[in-house]
Order: sequence, then C-alpha cells, then structure tokens
Amino acid sequence: MNSMRRTLLKLFGAAGATAVSYPALALADRIRILPDAGATNPPTLEGQTSPELTRTLRGLSLGAAATQGAISVLWLRAKETAGPPALEVLTFEESRARGAVTVVERAQASVPELIAENRGKTYVLLLAGEILIGGKQNRVLREDLLLPPRSGPRNISVYCVEQGRWSEVRPDFDSRSSVVQPGVRAQLFGRAEQSQIWSGVAAASRRLAAPSPTGSYQAVYEKPEVQAHLDTATRAPEMAAAPGAVGASVFVGQDLAGVDAFHSPGLFSREWPKLLRAYALDAYGRSPSGWDETAGRARTEGLLRGAAGVPGTLRGNAGAGRLLEFSLDGRRGAALVFEGAVIHLAIV
Repeated sequence: MNSMRRTLLKLFGAAGATAVSYPALALADRIRILPDAGATNPPTLEGQTSPELTRTLRGLSLGAAATQGAISVLWLRAKETAGPPALEVLTFEESRARGAVTVVERAQASVPELIAENRGKTYVLLLAGEILIGGKQNRVLREDLLLPPRSGPRNISVYCVEQGRWSEVRPDFDSRSSVVQPGVRAQLFGRAEQSQIWSGVAAASRRLAAPSPTGSYQAVYEKPEVQAHLDTATRAPEMAAAPGAVGASVFVGQDLAGVDAFHSPGLFSREWPKLLRAYALDAYGRSPSGWDETAGRARTEGLLRGAAGVPGTLRGNAGAGRLLEFSLDGRRGAALVFEGAVIHLAIV
C-alpha cells in the first residue's frame, strides 16, 4: 500500500468516526454543500387569485355550533364531490414520533433560518405559528410548510420567540403541540419585523402573568393555571372535532378569532387540538358571554364569500406547493395550495 493510499484511508476513517460520534455536526456539514431548496421556486406573483381556493370555499358549508366557556365554534363541512383521494399528510408531531423529520440550527446559526429535513415517505405539514422548542432559542414557523418525502435539507423561515437565550439546550427542535395566539399568527402572515413578534410575546406573557427569564412564549403554555384552563377546553366533548368536519370558525366571546380549514377531515381532526389550545389562550380569564350564533354564522359566511375571490401574493417556499397570502376586512389569510387542493387555509 503506497503512502498516498494510506493517507486517504486514514482521512476517510476519521471522517466516519466523526459522523458516528457527532451526527448533528455531520448533518450540518452536509447542509453546507447543498444548494438552497428555494432557488428553483417559481417567481412571486402579485394580485393573483387561486381557483383552488375559490372552489374550496364555495364548497364549504356551515355545520353545527358548539360552545365551551368563552369559546364558540362553527364546524365547516365540505360538500361531497368526486375526485382523487386526499393526499396523505402527517403532522409535525406524528413525523417526529416516527423519526422522519428533523429540524436543526444552520451550521452558522442564524435567528431567522433553520434547516428541516423529511427523511420519510409521506408528506409532512408544519403550520405557521407552531412553536419549535430547542436549538439556541425557541422559534416559531413563519409560514405553512409542506415537506415532500425524502426532501433533503431545506432552509426554513422562522421568528424567535425566546429573546433572552442564545445557547444550545438540545441540538434539534421538538414540538409540544403549541401554536401562538391568533394575533401573533396574523403578524406572521403580515411578515412583521422581529421586534413586533417580541412585543407580541411580551404582551401575551403580561396578560397571562407568565413571565420567563428568557422571554419564552412557551412559558405561557406551561403556567399551571393556563394548563388547567387549556385542559378544560380541549377535553370538553363539545370541542372535539365534529365527524366529517374539515375546519372551524372560532369565536372568543362575540369576536371572530379565526378560521382554519384543511383538505380532509382526518388532517383537520389531528391538527385541531393544538389550534384549539391557541384559541383557548385568548379566552383565558374571560367569562362566558352568551355568543350570538345567528350573528356568528352571518359573519363567517361573509368572510368565506369574500375570501373566495380575494387577490393576493402567490409564491413558493421551501416546501411543496404555493402560498396565496392575502388581506381581507382587516384580517390576514394564507392558503397552501398543492396538486389542485388547498391543504390548509387560515384567516386570523
């Protein structure tokens, strides 16, 4: 064996040992040499409408109502239509449980970007507003992201929701089924400045009396009194997703807090508990208010009619499909469209 070959074998052996001992480092090294997944996205288009969104909204009807405390919901149902079966999609929690999805810091850590990879064989949906726990500081997803199977590492856009920490507590990010409140989600859809997100986190911490030494939004969810309130809301039988429902229009008191709809009842029923928890944060400390169902139905029907033809900005992101982002009646909305279907619509 010549000296050059011996040298190469030693180098390969050392690299393999490093990858075994430090998998997160090996992943970071791999990420550095991959091109940006968003580089091939189609151009951003302004003033666009979505025929998929129009068709989806015109196919929705309002179902039964349910009330628990200060929260009221109108279940959204889709009219029966012939077509291909719904795309199989996992939630972030489901994919994490399978070991399919990883979210880590970049090799050179950056506040507004992380790296996500789906190593599984099924699409994975990460929702705008989901709180990611770990890394150098907790983050929140800026936008819906549909990671395709075997995606490879993708740069994803995030905000910081833990201003006072920049030290690693774990190399990757986990989910605790936490989503920011509707008001903060609206800021995400509006591409707010980071300082506005921090202000929203601080306001939530003050209102719920849940201070954190690092300014962590997750501390709001971990306050015992808030946990008890959320448990009451999410375990109430009337708040369980109605059979066949694809979404919900949610009211806190008399105010329409937001609308979420998905492309299938199965996906909605699995995403609904964490969305309900976020809506329930707004209802914390509020007394039942005698919700006016007739007015709520009219308000929801008007919003859905308006959104059916609303123009907005159509763009791609690091995942599959395209996002239509729009404003309507002082609200922000986003629809993730893929293969002729609206995977998720949110209006807050």
